[in-house]
Amino acid sequence: MSNSAEILKTLDGTRLSRAEAIALCELTDLTPLLDAAARRRDCAHGEIVSYSRKVFIPLTQLCRDVCHYCTFAHPPKKGERAFLNAEQVLGIAEAGRKAGCKEALFTLGDKPEMRYRIAREELEALGHETTLSYLAEMAALVLEKTGLLPHINPGLMDDADLSSLRQVSVSQGIMLESASERLCQKDMPHYGSPDKLPVMRVDTIRRAGKLRIPFTSGILIGIGETREERIDALLTLRDLDDVYGHIQEIIVQNFRPKPGTRMADVPAPSLDEHLWTIAVARLLFEPSMNIQAPPNLSPGELSALVAAGINDWGGVSPVTQDFVNPEAPWPHLTKLAEATAAAGKQLTERLAVYPAFAREPSRWIDKKVQKRFLDLIDGEGRPRHENWRVGGLEAVPASEAARIAAPAPAVLPGAFRPILAKAETGASLSEAEIVTLFEARGDAFTAVCRAADDMRRAVNGDIASFVVTRNINYTNICAFKCQFCAFSKGRAGDTLRGTPYVLEMDEVARRVREAWARGASEVCMQGGIHPSYTGETYLEICRTAKQAVPEMHIHAFSPLEVSHGATSLGLSVAEFLTALKEAGLSTLPGTAAEILDDEVRAILCPDKLDTEGWLDVVRTAHGLGLRTTSTIMFGHVERYAHWARHLLRIRKLQMETGGITEFVPLPFVHMEAPIYLRGGARPGPTFREAILMHAVARLVLYPHIANIQASWVKLGEDGVSHCLDAGANDLGGTLMDESISRSAGASHGQEMTPSRMEEIILAAGRLPRQRNTLYGKPPRAHRAVPELIPADLCPSG
Repeated sequence: MSNSAEILKTLDGTRLSRAEAIALCELTDLTPLLDAAARRRDCAHGEIVSYSRKVFIPLTQLCRDVCHYCTFAHPPKKGERAFLNAEQVLGIAEAGRKAGCKEALFTLGDKPEMRYRIAREELEALGHETTLSYLAEMAALVLEKTGLLPHINPGLMDDADLSSLRQVSVSQGIMLESASERLCQKDMPHYGSPDKLPVMRVDTIRRAGKLRIPFTSGILIGIGETREERIDALLTLRDLDDVYGHIQEIIVQNFRPKPGTRMADVPAPSLDEHLWTIAVARLLFEPSMNIQAPPNLSPGELSALVAAGINDWGGVSPVTQDFVNPEAPWPHLTKLAEATAAAGKQLTERLAVYPAFAREPSRWIDKKVQKRFLDLIDGEGRPRHENWRVGGLEAVPASEAARIAAPAPAVLPGAFRPILAKAETGASLSEAEIVTLFEARGDAFTAVCRAADDMRRAVNGDIASFVVTRNINYTNICAFKCQFCAFSKGRAGDTLRGTPYVLEMDEVARRVREAWARGASEVCMQGGIHPSYTGETYLEICRTAKQAVPEMHIHAFSPLEVSHGATSLGLSVAEFLTALKEAGLSTLPGTAAEILDDEVRAILCPDKLDTEGWLDVVRTAHGLGLRTTSTIMFGHVERYAHWARHLLRIRKLQMETGGITEFVPLPFVHMEAPIYLRGGARPGPTFREAILMHAVARLVLYPHIANIQASWVKLGEDGVSHCLDAGANDLGGTLMDESISRSAGASHGQEMTPSRMEEIILAAGRLPRQRNTLYGKPPRAHRAVPELIPADLCPSG
């Protein structure tokens, strides 16, 4: 196919072939090319154009190469050190940290010790033989002392260099610049620069792929190459990424002539030349590839760059200059946001690692870096912007809180309008649509919260309910090894995270009688899977509670406990549940669900019930007339796609059985959780994510589950108040002496009186209503008793 217009017209989402790309070389009217590139970008990146807030650390500006356009590298200067020392490096990094930077970009010349004696002498004095060895020490220092994530551009590397630097950084890079050997010939820009040989640079990129290093590369245009040579360079990178999947961005950088260089009089490429190259790059790669153009090298033309198909501006520093292009200052971030908005996009911060890579840290991030990295990301793989933590005492972030109850925006990003409209009809959303809702930020976040709140009002009115309950955890000894749990202990005598205990039946009976005397209509009873417990133990617990107070509603036993009890007695789940019901069991808590996706469960709780096992127990309970709650425990190792699958599985089960009374989001409390302490999990959801879980659950589960509950133990009084503006209609139970969240490090208290619960609800503009477990009226004598109700902890309802 030779006609370029026909090529663009028939593009169906497939990548351009080499022949098709070359056919575009003679294109004069760029409009159809740019339109095709923008459409391809939008189908993967939507309204987002990203950037990384970085600090630039020029470790050394000595280099053995002599690129004819470069002013970054220069020969040794009298009285000037060859390398920044540790104090200087930390000074720059700390300034960046204080300015909100999260990336420390280390840029340096290539192997200067191979050319300059001063470099060798300074390295020796610093205790190193090579520049790359010293670089590794400085990157480790910055990571440890400031928490900034190093991104490293050190030139050519072998496997040992790449592996060493992987342990102290989150990403690396090398610009291919060009795949043309012609540019290395005499009188060409790379002549005399051995590290610019394309075959050598390709080898480094290939080695990085084998080592699973998130990698940056790209091309430099306007240095004497042809359009066809640009295409070949881009295809070289595409071939490498097809094999290893490690290239996270393609930079299309425009050459700028600099005084004092051999290419000072070479004209810069035209804007059209830059736009043509960006658009062709977009069409050569998969839509998900990140195509970047530095904003400081095209001042005044940012809208045009966006229109050509970029989705990223690269690193932008509020602290340091662009040492490679010192004549081109970074745009102020406020101005960059305005320019991006003028181009119809939303500026969004990312880390040095793009979200798609950040969402798979076990694959892409070295274990030595992983804990610090996970502390900085949310479930989408984007940066956290708050100090708030689930279970902590930090104030909720004011900017996000203000958005929750703000008026719905008049204009929404296109992707959100049809999804919210579909949710209002009660139709089942797709996994991709639910993921989009969880990605909501800014005005879209407000719109999702408003839609959920409107739906809550239509379903529940302005009533917010709670139940007076006592939680009885009869043992904290557990044979299972859930990676998130700080409540359970090992066998008796194991003092890990506290003292193991087992309640005697007399104590269980006493607590049930005390709960009834103090106004509780429910006891919620759960515990660890004690290695000596059998199904008979659970039956005895039920009989004991029922004999103590025949009128008490017994809400007990997770699906895991039910499965364990049935297996221990050689009974089917249905047979065992029938026996429990006869012994006095009224309803079951839908806990131990965590994330209903076996990919996550294999990490989080590999010895627990799998997804289908959990669903089967709950389904069987419903079939026997035992109603249950449903839960999700989120904000640790999972992704938004896992949240979506969990919600869809809960919705499907409810459509089948109708037995679920409520959905309870349980945000992960990280402080003492083993998986977090080992560096394997995020520190719980962000405030935005915690609010969205309630809002999106309301939208996804409508009209099948009427009640969405917020946990004051995990979110605090202020947190649950905001949830009441985002789809929640229930605050769960009044608790005292709670232990599970407390064991994990939560600090929101151990008690809540009915009167205080009413105060919180009234302050949120809702009407309080005390309920029973099944959302009916509690016994008349048990209404609004303002006494503390002792409890251990389980999600009530």
